[in-house]
Amino acid sequence: MAMSEFSIKALDTSTWEAFARLAERHHGVWGGCWCLAFHPEGGQRGPDRRFKKERRVRAGTAHASLVFRGDECVGWCQFGAPDELPRIKHLRVYSAGLTTLPDWRITCFFVDRAQRGTGVAEAALVGALEEIARLGGGTVESYPEDVSDRRTSSSFLHNATLSMFERQGFAKVRQVGKHHWVVAKQVLPRAGTT
Repeated sequence: MAMSEFSIKALDTSTWEAFARLAERHHGVWGGCWCLAFHPEGGQRGPDRRFKKERRVRAGTAHASLVFRGDECVGWCQFGAPDELPRIKHLRVYSAGLTTLPDWRITCFFVDRAQRGTGVAEAALVGALEEIARLGGGTVESYPEDVSDRRTSSSFLHNATLSMFERQGFAKVRQVGKHHWVVAKQVLPRAGTT
């Protein structure tokens, strides 16, 4: 499937219901996460995670690029400032080598199980980078997995693959896990933004 078959929209109050339908089709995603795990309150379990995510969306403190095929949301890429998404994987190792925080973090991808392997994740990443440019640009960091020497189920790649990020111009910064890397890219602001 070509990326032109997808449209990208920002997660906001107008797209919340489409996002929620995708999450509900997958039982809240990863055992009821509702794409809340990387937010400050992400460690709190319980049945109100949907409500907490919706509250963040309505307050403008949750960012994602949503991928649509027609009217149906088929995936997303979550991004935000470090204070919005402080709970990253491999935090202890990451913090030990930290020099400065990025302006933006990309922490999570989710793709509808029927759409995996069709380019949804990469379309979501491109959409996130475009939205970051619209919001003023800056240093963007993520923590993908290198799967070049092994087979890994796409259902476990919550932060996508190193090769996908490299195709989009990200460079390796340092390794933070057996197979995970910090990658970074400078995104210029879109003309007309501040």
